[in-house]
Order: sequence, then C-alpha cells, then structure tokens
Amino acid sequence: MSPSRDSGQTAPPAPASDTTRERVLTAAMEEFARHGIAGARVDRIAKLAKTSKERVYAYFRGKDALYADVAAREHAVIAEATQLDPSDLPGYAGRLFDYFVARPDHHRLITWGRLELPGTATPADEHAQALLAHKIDQLRQAQQAGRLDPAWDPADVLALVNQLATTWAAQPEHLEAAAAHAVDPTTAARRAAVVTAVERLFPRAR
Repeated sequence: MSPSRDSGQTAPPAPASDTTRERVLTAAMEEFARHGIAGARVDRIAKLAKTSKERVYAYFRGKDALYADVAAREHAVIAEATQLDPSDLPGYAGRLFDYFVARPDHHRLITWGRLELPGTATPADEHAQALLAHKIDQLRQAQQAGRLDPAWDPADVLALVNQLATTWAAQPEHLEAAAAHAVDPTTAARRAAVVTAVERLFPRAR
C-alpha cells in the first residue's frame, strides 16, 4: 500500500534539539524494540512522536527504511559508547556487557533486524559492516604490533568477544535462572564471568 503524502504545507521548524524527525526516530526505536519490524505500526510511532503518519512517510519510505535508519544510528552509538581497545579486550567486553544490561531494549532492536531482515542489504547493514571492518583492522594492527596473539584470525577474535559480552543480553532466561540459582546471583558476578572468560582467551597486553 502506497503511503499518503503530506498536504504540502510547511510546518514551522522545531528546535534543533527536538525536531520532528528526531522525535520519529526516538519513537520508532521504542516501537521496533517492543514489537519487531513486522509488528511495529507507523500510526503508533506517529502518535508517540506527536506528529502525523503522513509526516513520518514524508521522512521515510516505509517501515524497513525507518528501521534501517534507527539501527544504523544505534550501531554508531554502541561503537562510540563501548570503544574497542585491542590491547584490553576484557575491558571492551565489560563495556559491551554494561551497555546492554542498561539497555536491553537496544539489544532487542538489533536482534529483530537479524531475525526479520536476514540477507537484506540495507544502509544499516552497510554501516554495521563498515564498523566491523574497522574493528577487525584495529585488531590486526594490534597483532602486528605484538599486543594481541597473532594465532587468531582477527575476525574470529571480534566475533567471540562480542558473543561472550552479549551472552546474558541474548539469553534473558539464563539471567533469570542465574538470579535465582547462581552461587552469586548479582549482575556484577555475571559481568565478572564475561570479563574473566575474555581475559583467558585474549589477555590484556602487558
């Protein structure tokens, strides 16, 4: 179904810190994290953003395009917030753990894209791939400088560290089980386990 267009009247500009487009992106992130891509509804996004459905479509061609923009921004925010340090992969894993423990909805947002848009090339995928390529290059340079074991392929290093760091975010049922049955049920203990596992695989540079 083709989206309807705006009436053509130009709305007065919103303050730079609270533009309509920014409100739409913020609302869309919440909607996609909660309902996925297929289950998300543009009318709910528009209502939450305090704008019209037509205005949303004036900015974005459809839900997939809107999701792609939201996901691309989130990948950039994660990269900035967690900052890969090839000489301290345990520290990087700890930062990733902290990020997603504080923002489980952000992990769900990314997971929905993997589930619902597999094999679909989007700007979000291109941006994510560029970020991953940069991190792999950082790891390769660390190996060449003698700060990281060169026996590992840097692509494997990145994948394994990311997987360990997001273990609990990806398996909330295990987090609930740990809270009820682990010797130490605290989140701090889960974080320590992640950091220790990465340290044993990829020790900090001395």
